[in-house]
Amino acid sequence: MSKLFIKYISIIIAIYLLSLVIPSIYIGSISALLIMGLVLLVVNFILKPILLLITLPVSLLTLGLFSFIVNAWTIMIADHFVTGISMGGFLNSLLAAFVIVIVNHMLKDRN
Repeated sequence: MSKLFIKYISIIIAIYLLSLVIPSIYIGSISALLIMGLVLLVVNFILKPILLLITLPVSLLTLGLFSFIVNAWTIMIADHFVTGISMGGFLNSLLAAFVIVIVNHMLKDRN
């Protein structure tokens, strides 16, 4: 499978699993979840490199851990554009960023 497809699947799986565990994460429909995955992919490819470049000094000071904050910001941006999904705030988006990274690495190791 391609890296792009694996990233898309990991986003969808992570958000769905978090919606089962955390009641403040709301998914209105399957189509909203699929659209959220696509919007988050686009935001990651367009805005994330710019945000990482702007926050490079802070990221260097935190030894790269600030990139999770940037990932949470991209999730919140994508959440703003997709109706039918509510991530429930920054902490849920930060948790989603952690879970997306974990699921993405699990799916990469399978191939």
